[in-house]
Amino acid sequence: MSYHLIDLIQSLGTPRILVLGDLILDRYLWGNAERISQEAPVILLREQEQEIRLGGAANVANMLRGLQAEVTMAGVVGADRDGEDVLAALNTVGVDCAGVLTDHTRPTTVKQRLIGQAQHRHPHQMLRIDRESRQPLEVMYATQLMDRVISCIPRHDAILISDYAKGVCTPEVLRRVIDVARDAGVPVIVDPAPTDDYSIYRGATAMTPNRDETGRATGGRLLKSYDDAFAAGKSLVEQLELDLIFVTLDKDGVAVVRKDGSQEAFPTRQRKVYDVVGAGDMVLSAIGLGAAARWKDADMARLSNIAGGLEVEQVGVVCLSRDELVQDLLQDRSRNEQKNCRIEIVKRHLESRRHLGQKIVLTNGCFDVLHIGHVSYLKQAAELGDCLVVAINSDRSVKKLDKAADRPIFPELQRAEMLASLECVDYVVIFDEETPHAVLEALRPDMLVKGGTYTPEQVVGREIVLGYGGEVKVLGEIPGVSTTEILARLRGDRTTLPHPARSPQPDDPVRKAG
Repeated sequence: MSYHLIDLIQSLGTPRILVLGDLILDRYLWGNAERISQEAPVILLREQEQEIRLGGAANVANMLRGLQAEVTMAGVVGADRDGEDVLAALNTVGVDCAGVLTDHTRPTTVKQRLIGQAQHRHPHQMLRIDRESRQPLEVMYATQLMDRVISCIPRHDAILISDYAKGVCTPEVLRRVIDVARDAGVPVIVDPAPTDDYSIYRGATAMTPNRDETGRATGGRLLKSYDDAFAAGKSLVEQLELDLIFVTLDKDGVAVVRKDGSQEAFPTRQRKVYDVVGAGDMVLSAIGLGAAARWKDADMARLSNIAGGLEVEQVGVVCLSRDELVQDLLQDRSRNEQKNCRIEIVKRHLESRRHLGQKIVLTNGCFDVLHIGHVSYLKQAAELGDCLVVAINSDRSVKKLDKAADRPIFPELQRAEMLASLECVDYVVIFDEETPHAVLEALRPDMLVKGGTYTPEQVVGREIVLGYGGEVKVLGEIPGVSTTEILARLRGDRTTLPHPARSPQPDDPVRKAG
């Protein structure tokens, strides 16, 4: 499934997404928590640097830009320096701020965090100071905001609502935006505020509440299992007339419940958690990106697991790129991963790997009867780079090579599956020609490797690889072990075949029988 997600990410293009919600400015003060103050029993933080980052709905817009979406921001800032900093930061990353109003009745929401490090260990958040207004927008500003948002809905592929309960997402604004988007066929994905009443989100396409938020919105339930999440999700889908809901369950992944009653759990792998700040925004961004591209909800859930997991491995809010998502997916190959791919798919994956600085190694052959000689040299080949592609001759190609009448012994799909089961192999492709020339020209590996008694000059396709600046390398073989010799032994032809475990002796009865 990882390879499927990689293909989807690579074909995303630049979806257009409108983000509506509470814009927040995060200020970070980093320092060394070196000792206890002499004035009071408190930690003394020696300042090292300050940093500003976008938070709330502004962070969602920033994250979407990192994921190469075209983004329009809608919300409000105060008439203050912090508001200017928010707009400047959004403009710097290429967010269209045409939907952002300046509200002279409120301050820009600011969260200031003190981050301390002690004894060169991983830094941790020590204190957060908030400056904000939670009052709903005045009617004048709410009306202006609705007008701006509604006018640009038809130009977008999805709308994300990031509600931090700071007064922007009033019931009137939400109702009007959701209704217009529904009529226009534009999906609306909501990351709800921590509230008991979700009725203000009625009619949205989907929601992404976390474990605690879902429990609170369904009468204080405790979500200890997927079944609990399914029951709570089903209740919200029915009450709010949603198409589906993504209940995010931190270390347990995501539970999806659809309006047709179907439900599905998407576990995630365990990660080191350094900071959960921004994880919810990243999950919303990932799901919104998939919704804009009209992905299946299962793929959106899987991507949100990857994106959210990568986010909690960082300190503070950090934007991720598509390359980082792809790299994580490439590193997370499971033992049962589908590695047998069409050459055009492998080509796209290799382009991503090269972009990440990985070295591509390719080897080719029939691999008719997989044996220790094959396994040994494939392991050696994999150690020469970051990714090993094995190109195998199709059944028709094997027969063209003047092999014995009964070759191949095993059909191409079985041979490919055997090779794919090896940990050292990343991709297996099947080619129909007598030579691997077409494969080499399409995939352009950094190194072409062959095992056996060849010299580099004898390797087929050598001139192609050297022509574009690649390398050609020949690895050794295990004496007495080859497909031809093994098949001869199996057929009972022992007249010229030494036993692979020892050298033939003068009084060897098999030799005498010849």
